[in-house]
Amino acid sequence: MSKAARVKWAGDLTFVGESPSGHAVVMDGGAANGGRDHAIRPMEMLILGMGGCSSIDVVMILKKARQKLVDCYVDIDSERADEHPKVFKKIHAHFVLTGHDLDPAHVERAVKLSMEKYCSASAQLGALAEITWDYECHPAE
Repeated sequence: MSKAARVKWAGDLTFVGESPSGHAVVMDGGAANGGRDHAIRPMEMLILGMGGCSSIDVVMILKKARQKLVDCYVDIDSERADEHPKVFKKIHAHFVLTGHDLDPAHVERAVKLSMEKYCSASAQLGALAEITWDYECHPAE
């Protein structure tokens, strides 16, 4: 069995999470909830996890397709339920890719494969939320 993730209380509403791979992240609640607003919120980490997971997929797929990618980012908008549990209801991922002679068909295929097949985080969040995505390509200077 692999090492377990651990989240340890650090006082107030601050917690330190350590991943099974040994990396740490600080989380905190917002001031409105009694936190000190010193770190990322746990629900924000879920969205960032999806963005990171899908971006890794997209970059790997485009590298295998020999696309000359020089930059990639994804902006993620989300809407949460008003009542507890305040789950994500809608998530939209907008990928922005920059490269030399990027083929839009390769980019679309990479994003589609990630968001609809490979990204475990999207699949997990998609069990409760409607996830949509789009992309844009820009030439590198």
